[in-house]
Formats: sequence, structure tokens, C-alpha cells
Amino acid sequence: MNVPNFITVSRVVLALATLALLYLPASIDNQQTILWTAFALTVLVIWADGLDGYFARKLNQATKLGAILDIAGDRAVEMAYWIVFAALGWLPVWVPLLFLIRGTFVDAIRSQASSEGYTAFGAKTMMQSGIGKFLVASNFSRFTYAVVKALAFCLIIAAHTEILKSSWAQPTASFLVYLSAGFCLIRGLPVLFESKGLFKS
Repeated sequence: MNVPNFITVSRVVLALATLALLYLPASIDNQQTILWTAFALTVLVIWADGLDGYFARKLNQATKLGAILDIAGDRAVEMAYWIVFAALGWLPVWVPLLFLIRGTFVDAIRSQASSEGYTAFGAKTMMQSGIGKFLVASNFSRFTYAVVKALAFCLIIAAHTEILKSSWAQPTASFLVYLSAGFCLIRGLPVLFESKGLFKS
């Protein structure tokens, strides 16, 4: 296993370990320590998101397997956070269901597009319209979507700490969850609409 792939797999393991902390039996004394530790590790998980790609380019270790692992790792980390937060009652169950269903259909379409020589992003993107390219493939849209989700994950945890649970953190976290869900739909619909050409005989 090369360095980028090791980082990808390690990031998934770290995310799962971080979320497991939230299920530890917590007394009044150690609950805050658990939450703030999970918060700090979540920041680390998010920061590590770009490390695999960086080292793949730096060490000239970019591979097809690495690209697939990167996408799968990102999906696994994202869904793990949404599902655990819903299981803990910190957000509605429709949120992880939305991300799961949207991700399943979009990834299936992108798999077909890949078999025909298209990519999700970049010069050979499957998106054809200007609005589709902007919403799905532009660096601005991708970066903004990633930042909103990252802030949502961190604030959802922080909003349950003693010092922030009755402050701005809770409504802000809720706003970011709904904004993430909106982004999820808005960025998924163009892929569905513009995929018709992929299935013409």
C-alpha cells in the first residue's frame, strides 16, 4: 500500500474511532472531555482530506486504485458522520437518507460516464451546460460545499458541549445542516438531468 492510499484508509479509521467516542459511557465529569476530543479529531479528519491527493502528486504515486479509494473514503467518512449524528438524535433521520440516496444515484451515473471516458470534474467533465459545470464541477462550488459540511460536522459536536449548547452554536449548526442538504440536492440534480445522453443506444 502506497502512502496516499494509507492516508485515505487511516482517515476513515480515524473518523470511525472519533465517532465511537460519542458512544462512550459519559459521566458529568468526562462528557465534556469526550466531546471536545471528538471535536478536535473531527478537525483533524477534515484537514487530512486533501493529504492523500497532495502526497499522490508529490510522490508521483497517483493510481486508479488511489482515485477510487479517495472517493470511497470521502463517502464513507461523510456518511458515517451523518448517520451517527442522526442515531444520536442530533439531526433528523432524513438528512443521512438524503445524502445516501443522492450519492448512490449520482455515483452510479458517474460510473457509467467514466466507462465512456468522462470525468466528474475537470476538462473531460460529463457536465455539458454552463450551469451544470458551475454547480457540479467548478472549484468554487466544490470548495463551498466541502466547507459547509466541514463546519456542520464540527459545530454539531461543539453545540452539545456545556459551554456552547445554549449559544449561537446550535442554531448555526442546524442552519449548516440544512444548507448542506440544499447543496447536496442542487449539485446532484444537474448530474441526473444531463445524464440522458449516456444511456442513448
